[in-house]
Order: sequence, then C-alpha cells, then structure tokens
Amino acid sequence: MGSSVAMSYEQTTGDISVRVTPRFMEADSDPVQQRYLWAYTVEIANGGCYAVRVLSRRWQIVDAMGQVHEVSGDGVIGKQPLIEPGGTFSYTSGTPLQTPSGIMHGTYEVRDDNGSVYEIVIPVFSLDSPHDRARVN
Repeated sequence: MGSSVAMSYEQTTGDISVRVTPRFMEADSDPVQQRYLWAYTVEIANGGCYAVRVLSRRWQIVDAMGQVHEVSGDGVIGKQPLIEPGGTFSYTSGTPLQTPSGIMHGTYEVRDDNGSVYEIVIPVFSLDSPHDRARVN
C-alpha cells in the first residue's frame, strides 16, 4: 500500500501566512460507528515587522451531510503564542466527523505589538478519507 502525500493549504492575510496540513487517522477511526478522525498541523508564519499574539480562534467544521459545527475559544491548544517577526508557530490538533469527508476553515484573532487587533484567515481545507467512495446511481 503506497503512502499518500499530505496536501497543504495556505492563505496569507497581510503579513501573516497560515498553512494547514490535514491527515486522516485510519487507526483512530471507526467507520462502522461513523467515527472518522483527522489530525491537522497548522503553521502560522509572521512575515511582518511586528510581533503578533494569537488571541482566539474560530473554526467552522462542515461534514459531508452539510452539518456545521462551530468551535471558538481563546488562543490555540491552550496557549496564546507570541510570534516574532520572521518567526513561526506550529501546532497539531484534531477533529472527528460522523462522515468520511468534510471541510474546515476559520479565523484567528491576533494583536500586534503596535496594538492593532485583526483577523487572520485560516484557509478552507479538505478532510478526505479512503472511506469516501463515489456513489453510483
């Protein structure tokens, strides 16, 4: 069985780039129980001249049936990281779905050293599993 190359999704807002690399967690999923799990690694890169602090996050997770689940909260993975100019911050998190595919996207609210507070776009990325088979009528 060949290994699949992880696809990354990237979007830049102002001087901040967000790259997301999702991967399906076959061993942690249970299609019989309609439980499909993905991990995703996020890298936030600061290309600007001010340090930025990630204050909060807001995600929209949409499954293959169109059900939308919103998640929001302070920081990321329990932290409000400060990303220096030219620096990056990476973390890995995960999400379960009841369908074998879906999409996610969202925003981070950040504050820079200059006192500006603004939103950074998290690109739309696809959650695909090998269990998502095209249906033939």
